[in-house]
Amino acid sequence: MKGESWIKRRHSRQIMVGNVPIGGDAPIAVQSMTNTETCDVEATLLQINRIADAGADIVRVSVPTMDAAEAFRKIKLSSPVPLVADIHFDHKIALKVADYGVDCLRINPGNIGKEDRVRAVIEKARDNNIPIRIGVNAGSLEKDLQMKYGEPTPDALVESAFRHIDILDKYDFQNYKISLKASDVFMTVSAYRKLAGQIDQPLHLGITEAGGLRAGAVKSSVGLGLLLSEGIGDTIRVSLAADPVEEIKVGFDILKSLSLRNRGINLIACPSCSRQQFDVIKTVNELEMRLEDVKDSIDVAIIGCVVNGPGEAKEADLGLTGGLKSSLLYDGGEKSHKIKNDELVDKIERQVRDKIASRQSSLEEKTKGEALINVQQS
Repeated sequence: MKGESWIKRRHSRQIMVGNVPIGGDAPIAVQSMTNTETCDVEATLLQINRIADAGADIVRVSVPTMDAAEAFRKIKLSSPVPLVADIHFDHKIALKVADYGVDCLRINPGNIGKEDRVRAVIEKARDNNIPIRIGVNAGSLEKDLQMKYGEPTPDALVESAFRHIDILDKYDFQNYKISLKASDVFMTVSAYRKLAGQIDQPLHLGITEAGGLRAGAVKSSVGLGLLLSEGIGDTIRVSLAADPVEEIKVGFDILKSLSLRNRGINLIACPSCSRQQFDVIKTVNELEMRLEDVKDSIDVAIIGCVVNGPGEAKEADLGLTGGLKSSLLYDGGEKSHKIKNDELVDKIERQVRDKIASRQSSLEEKTKGEALINVQQS
């Protein structure tokens, strides 16, 4: 069936990052990371809110110093979404943000230092019911593993992961998730495949340092798409040298393309050719910008001619088939009315918003009806 995923997800245990479930049968969470100076509380909160407005379930914040930890305390108080603190080297920073209510700690146990420091972080996380994310990265592999393998490899990433897993297992700490990231797609995919069958903890997916907006989106789509199509992955981050908001947009587009999660407008549009009866590309671009705020899932087909237009339009919630001077709108698979080609963007935007409002009104009426029946029966 259209809109339904054929993917059978890997079974994983579920953990909670704040109020967001990760793993099990929970929706695949989408997250990003701030790139502001953490000590600039106002700028960081502004960016977190923009990322959250784009649909992020979780946001990660780098906390490299004690001053940043103090700033994090203020940021956490006003954040609209759960926050992950990204911490390296200084275990005291992890202990501090744990007391400040962090929702998850991203650490490498191997670079925290002596075992008593690692144990202190684990015990603090256990006492405060805070999950840990083990983050293995090809660019920061342990020196002995680099010497052993000669270069980063999938086996080296997995071996590094198990070193960290063994530390957590030693102290009977199971509240964690793992990432195995490299900038190379094949290395990343192979490493996740190797690890996925050996543990049942949730996996956080990403192609690290993927590149700029276009190239990074393509690389991430290929790598994450391969893994997600095999049922591997419980939360994702698309790493782009771009505005973090774009990471969220691309992340949802990846999940949407696999019918793993739907949010916002799903624009089905032809690439356009000489048969088009209106400017398809301009129309689609304007609709994307105008409807960025829409959170409800809705399929909208914009097809420039009558070759594939009727078929696509009938399958969408709203569909447009190009015609000379005016184009035919389909609503719920049925012919509705014609729209003048010079009024397409305004009229389609209105149709989308009206349809969403109608859905919400119907849902509210249904909810009220069900509540009334429950009252009467009781």
